[in-house]
Amino acid sequence: MIEIAKAAGNAILEVYGTAFEVETKADNSPLTEADRRAHHIIVDALNALTPDLPIVSEESEPPPYQERCRWQRYWLVDPLDGTKQFVQRDGAFTVNIALIDGGEPILGVVGVPVQARVYVGDSTRGEAWRHDESGRTPLRTRAMGRGTVAVVASKSHRTPRLEAYLAVLEDSFERVDRVHMGSSVKLCVLADGDADLYPRLGPTSEWDIAAGHAVLAAAGGAVMQLDGAPLLYNKESFLNPDFLAVADPTYPWKESLPRPP
Repeated sequence: MIEIAKAAGNAILEVYGTAFEVETKADNSPLTEADRRAHHIIVDALNALTPDLPIVSEESEPPPYQERCRWQRYWLVDPLDGTKQFVQRDGAFTVNIALIDGGEPILGVVGVPVQARVYVGDSTRGEAWRHDESGRTPLRTRAMGRGTVAVVASKSHRTPRLEAYLAVLEDSFERVDRVHMGSSVKLCVLADGDADLYPRLGPTSEWDIAAGHAVLAAAGGAVMQLDGAPLLYNKESFLNPDFLAVADPTYPWKESLPRPP
């Protein structure tokens, strides 16, 4: 999976350095040649690796739910997460590959092509690590401190609702440190022990976060709905509900966080 993510990342970077065209999909999201190339590389490689497992990719037409609901295990892929960041050339885009089993992401790889970095999470073994030029580094989330919370939030989806929530959050803690960034890197930042909370109040799709979810869970964190229920996959709709990603699941988040507007 690491090699597949790297190959897709290299193909993305080849397009990144050119004067590429940007199309608009039916949902008004952007599409580039990089999305297509990464999709084909990943799907072909996964089909060769596990020919019996289905694949759902953002850039493919998924089968109807009546068929998907019978799946126990399948691949969930976002070949280029953060296409807006790719188009803006700010480097904050990723390659996401997740293995879903029983509605949960049990294995995930998040490649960050511009940084030559790959995050890996195996939640069944409770092992997560980061591959980069310095080698392999184990990942572990950090324990929640007293009175201070480091929050990562979406860079391209700074809605009034989210901003209102973050403003109220600042009244609930002595200190709130904010970092805005794009793509599934936000989940990896929590897994790497550099932040405590990622609140997402707004639409995301399952393929946007599944790989990062696996990395975070393997590193000791969790992704949950606002009522504390686990976030599951292979729903009838690919859209996720609002959710919270946390580095320290033992902290009483439900009692400590304000009610979202």
